[in-house]
Amino acid sequence: MTVDFTLPSALQAHEPPEGRGRTRDGVRLLVSRRATGSVSHHAFGDLPSLLDPGDLLVVNTSSTLPASVRLDRISVHFSTPVPGADDRLWLVELRRRAGKASRPYSGGCPGEWIPLPGGATLTLVERHTAGSGTSPRRESDRLWRARLSTDVVPYLRRHGMPIRYGYVRRDWPAAAYQTAFAFDRSTGSAEMPSAGRPFTPELVTRLVSGGVLIAPITLHTGVASPEAHEPPYAERYRVPEPTAALVEHVRAQGRRVIAVGTTAVRALETAVDASGHVRAASGWTEHIVTQENGVRAVDGLLTGLHEPKSSHLMMLTAIAGHDLLAATYEAALAERYLWHEFGDLNLIMNR
Repeated sequence: MTVDFTLPSALQAHEPPEGRGRTRDGVRLLVSRRATGSVSHHAFGDLPSLLDPGDLLVVNTSSTLPASVRLDRISVHFSTPVPGADDRLWLVELRRRAGKASRPYSGGCPGEWIPLPGGATLTLVERHTAGSGTSPRRESDRLWRARLSTDVVPYLRRHGMPIRYGYVRRDWPAAAYQTAFAFDRSTGSAEMPSAGRPFTPELVTRLVSGGVLIAPITLHTGVASPEAHEPPYAERYRVPEPTAALVEHVRAQGRRVIAVGTTAVRALETAVDASGHVRAASGWTEHIVTQENGVRAVDGLLTGLHEPKSSHLMMLTAIAGHDLLAATYEAALAERYLWHEFGDLNLIMNR
């Protein structure tokens, strides 16, 4: 069971805080504490005072790809490489352009080829099928396996634009979609690991000066079409040895491990071994955090506000519990917090 609500259009962040006359870190922070069941309101700049010396923030170093290629009538959103295939076979979403917005496009057929800018060609191979565990595999309504006639990442860096959905009213430069931690450009994320966006070098300096530790993971996230509400599929990740060791050390000292973003939770929880310890790991993860399987590596999560029916709400329920999460979202709606990648943040602490 997860929370459900109606998200008013007025509470969607239509531009970055810089476009609203604020600094990058000039967003709000809603803090949810499971131990007390309380919800409190802060500025994001208060974060250093909300954490204790010895707490660990785990951040995603994935950069954001300009993963959208626009044509006259459709856009192609490049999501992730197909696991085990060559680097030119990717999952893509086709979207029909409608003014400044776009909607999922259900057309296309296997073997169809789409001419792209720069002389490249995209060939639709087959519909993507998804499913894991006891769930039956089913054909996706929106995702294709498709082959580009050239290497995808260099092509996107020359001809792509950051993915933008209709609630963002105009294009913003690629720099607006990079976080302060975006060091890994080996592949990149189709959509920004947005929980890290409000961090600035100055805020990171204040955190470290106060004894808060910071460690990297990498998870290259795919497209999360706002209309689909599908569980995440396989994504490439890496938890390096120093990060795994630091997580184990912090937990042994009784301090807290706080994931910056749902991507960091997914990577860390994938790296937990059978004995409950975090180990260095890399590859592809299909792990989905639910209330039933819970979390074993993290004590908190810093994240944005998620849409009704989003699969991310399952993860948030696993960390916060249903009642606290429901109270959190009720408060966010009442106090007019802003949603989406340029919106406000929520810090959930389960101890």
